[in-house]
Amino acid sequence: MIIRRIAVPLAGILAGSSVLLSGPPAVASPPTDKKPVAEGYGGAVSTVDPEASRVALEVLRRGGNAMDAAVASAATLGVTEPYSAGLAGGGFIVYYDARRGRIHTIDGRETAPRAMTATSLEGIPFEQAVTSGLSAGVPGSVAQWELALRRFGTLSLRQALKPAIEVARKGFTVDQTFHDQTAANAARFADFTSTARLFLPGGAPPPVGSTFRNPELAETYRLLGRYGGRWLYGGGLGTEIVRTVKNPPVTPGSTRNVRPGLMELTDLAAYRALERPPTKMTYKGMDVYGMAPPSSGGSTVGEALNILEALPAVGMHEYLEASRLSFADRGKYVGDVPGVPLRELLSDGFAKERACLIGERAMAHPAPAGNPDGAYEPCPAASSPASPAGETPAEGPETTHLVVADRWGNVVAYNITIESTGGNGIVVPGRGFLLNNELTDFTFGPAPGDPNLPGPGKRPRSSMAPTIVLADGKPLLALGSPGGSTIITTVLQILVNRWELGMSLPEALAAPRATQRNTAQTQAEQGFIDRYGAELTARGHSFALNPEIGAATAVEFLGRGRLQAVAEPSRRGGGSALVVAPAR
Repeated sequence: MIIRRIAVPLAGILAGSSVLLSGPPAVASPPTDKKPVAEGYGGAVSTVDPEASRVALEVLRRGGNAMDAAVASAATLGVTEPYSAGLAGGGFIVYYDARRGRIHTIDGRETAPRAMTATSLEGIPFEQAVTSGLSAGVPGSVAQWELALRRFGTLSLRQALKPAIEVARKGFTVDQTFHDQTAANAARFADFTSTARLFLPGGAPPPVGSTFRNPELAETYRLLGRYGGRWLYGGGLGTEIVRTVKNPPVTPGSTRNVRPGLMELTDLAAYRALERPPTKMTYKGMDVYGMAPPSSGGSTVGEALNILEALPAVGMHEYLEASRLSFADRGKYVGDVPGVPLRELLSDGFAKERACLIGERAMAHPAPAGNPDGAYEPCPAASSPASPAGETPAEGPETTHLVVADRWGNVVAYNITIESTGGNGIVVPGRGFLLNNELTDFTFGPAPGDPNLPGPGKRPRSSMAPTIVLADGKPLLALGSPGGSTIITTVLQILVNRWELGMSLPEALAAPRATQRNTAQTQAEQGFIDRYGAELTARGHSFALNPEIGAATAVEFLGRGRLQAVAEPSRRGGGSALVVAPAR
């Protein structure tokens, strides 16, 4: 039997629903400036986009709960951040249910078609694989939205989509980030008739300050609300998606080699969003919950925190080395395969064994994977080089993350994505949304034994790491970030900044970042190199410049009902943090 979360009395639900359905649209308010920090009461939201944050806040104010607001916000991000999110993508939700005091997770990761095999991507240049029908996975977002609302929300999908429909119809103001992302993709967008027509009006990216409208997506959302997910998973919209995957609308005269995909309507009909047990570890007395495989976020962040807790002192050297070791184990053991040794990867014994490898100088590259077999020594010799871990394969730097907390104490941390910036570059004709390229998250091979090789119906390994931290069983912090495999290190570094280095949450998000993923060089922002480079170089680290790592969003519970919502102050143009009421 399915038990739905009842957030307010029935009269309140009906009143809130009628407002969302027939009252003034949430987007009727004047534009909201981006503010990276907000403190107050009654609920909070943090996203990368002011429209998405405002939609979530309106849902909260009108009686919706955190899950209602998260789904409405995610659908709005499909309008305003179409190169990062959308109904043809997927994602992971970590949810704290205040009424039951439990953490739940929902896996909406895309799946490979049944025709895909371990060798389907072998020998294909990465960029050629991205911009193709072959890279498109079976979308998971819509099934995830329906499951999330049915289990934990109070609104229907139709109600939750209404604010996004209004944003798509009325349009939003093009900012520098949207313009730049369009310009960076202009060459491949121009190679598809449907994409060029939507995102390159007049043959050029929309100028900064102009209004971008997407009436086709508004109509698609309207029909999706009317017919539900069955319209996508085996119905008419699914037929259109399969047709686009198998016969991409290439612009006449284009010389791009666009490979057709393997997706069939039966693959869509077979898709299910799944509830999974969360990952859990205890760090400095706090319980840290994350997403289990096929995400590697929960296991890799959790293992690194365990390693750090086993060390006598923690600074940036230790942060980088713990990350290096946890990525070595991620590469060898984690994927959408049976038998992932999750319990041992997150065990204190394994962490202490791995921590013994961290000395005064950076480890030689690559760090080998450990052996999470349950038999651990206090300080063993280095792991055998017979268990190497290859470098992290390329993952798109896009994705987006949102956090919502409501007046009842429910919390949502939600990563949603279409993978690379602009997905596979192909808009479904007449529907206003891009397809994902999630299947390029698989290891291309040949790589015998790699847990992340493609396979029929398999979900590619993800680095998404929506995270909720509890103290004494109550929410303390919720956070996450976009950034491909740098998501893991971004979340980890924010936690290190907050709890080991004593930064406030706004300081922890704003601080310069570095990402060590068992690679020869550590990628780092210039500010990190300026602050820590000399000291860490003397200890054997080497750096490669990465101009921007992550774009995090977070909410911290300050006590006595007060919330602090925090978004990036500048990365990706800065984010938008809002609270329901600044004072009681």
